[in-house]
Amino acid sequence: MNFLPLNNLLLQAAPVETVAAAGGPLSGLSVLEQVLACFLIAAFLLGTWAIFNLSFTLLAIQKARLLKEYTSEQLAEIGIETIAPSTPWWKSIYDKLTDRVPMDKEADIMLDHDYDGVRELDNNLPPWWKGVMYLSMIFAPIYIYFNHFSDYALSSHEAYAVEMQEAEADIKAFLATQQNTVDETNVTLLEEAEALAKGETIFAAKCAVCHGKLGEGGIGPNLTDEYWLHGGSIVDVFRTVKNGVPEKGMIPWKNELRPRDIQEVSSYILTLVGTNPPNAKEPQGEAYQTTATK
Repeated sequence: MNFLPLNNLLLQAAPVETVAAAGGPLSGLSVLEQVLACFLIAAFLLGTWAIFNLSFTLLAIQKARLLKEYTSEQLAEIGIETIAPSTPWWKSIYDKLTDRVPMDKEADIMLDHDYDGVRELDNNLPPWWKGVMYLSMIFAPIYIYFNHFSDYALSSHEAYAVEMQEAEADIKAFLATQQNTVDETNVTLLEEAEALAKGETIFAAKCAVCHGKLGEGGIGPNLTDEYWLHGGSIVDVFRTVKNGVPEKGMIPWKNELRPRDIQEVSSYILTLVGTNPPNAKEPQGEAYQTTATK
């Protein structure tokens, strides 16, 4: 059974924003202070209960001692009335909720069934159990109408779709936090349009001055042919951009760009292979068979 719509019912009844805006007596405290405050409150309540319980216990002991030493008539002469012991209030509530038959009266509800010496008692269902069942029966049609026939809540399928979208967003957010762990051991070629667009922006700002706006080459080598000085795989290009070629005047961009940025611009550079821009610089290095999708 899918209980996802129940969350919607609860959120409809008490929106998170409303609850957060309302605040509370402990809303201004830190988590540790709130835990400590709750502990102190609980300790105060338990201590108060213990004092009252000890007082009643001492009174009961004193009463029992007097009843043992004196008769009811003697106590009455000195103005002390003896009252039959009463059932504690909590015991009365417990007996009403369980509808429990005392052991000395179980013979009255004993059935004739006998299974290898095991007899059966005709006990009633506990009132608390029946109360929960009745409340469930009342709640069920309200729940079904609210979630499946009204426009106030999402159905199970709609709630599932929403949670899947939220999960995808959470995954993307998590992956975004892992972007700066990219290095030569795990770099991959990016093919998403958004990533390549970012790589193009970085290329125009950082690389075009030496390699040309179209990658045709200038001070630096041509990036659009199949010849590479330091290798043409995504790992090779990533390493070259990251560490630079200081002896040729190319600085290490790892000091200015994040690993994710280097991955994006490296992936964009590989999309320039085979574009044949005008005024391309002559090939340099060794041929490397590569494509934008390799």
